[in-house]
Formats: sequence, C-alpha cells, structure tokens
Amino acid sequence: MTRLKLTDIADEKPVRLTVELTARLHRDLAAYAVAMGGGEAKGAPAPERLIPAMIERFIATDRSFAKTRKGNHSP
Repeated sequence: MTRLKLTDIADEKPVRLTVELTARLHRDLAAYAVAMGGGEAKGAPAPERLIPAMIERFIATDRSFAKTRKGNHSP
C-alpha cells in the first residue's frame, strides 16, 4: 500500500478562504482523496478538505520556516 503524507483531516472550526486552482491540480487533489479512501471514491474526503491539511503539513515540515519562526518568536 502507498504511504501517503496525509492520513487524517482534523475537524476544526474553519475560516472561509477562496482559492483558485488549476483544473489539473483539482484532478490531482481528487485522485489523492480517492487514494486516501483506499482506492474507492465512495467515502473519500472532498478535495477541498485536503487543502488545509496539506498546507498545514507543508508548514510543519519546512525546516527553514521553523528556524525563521523560532528566531522571530512570531505567533
């Protein structure tokens, strides 16, 4: 089985944000959602639910950002 970087999507109070994606990126997000659903479209998360988790994961694993943030003591 493929090991995905995202495994769960937290259910937190959302902040509304409008983002435009390319059609290709949307298709990739939909395919990723199906992969998270074990290869089945039924029960897979909606592609738009993946975006916050992906951004959160990206920021959490960006070492340069962590160093900058630690040095600035920013919230």
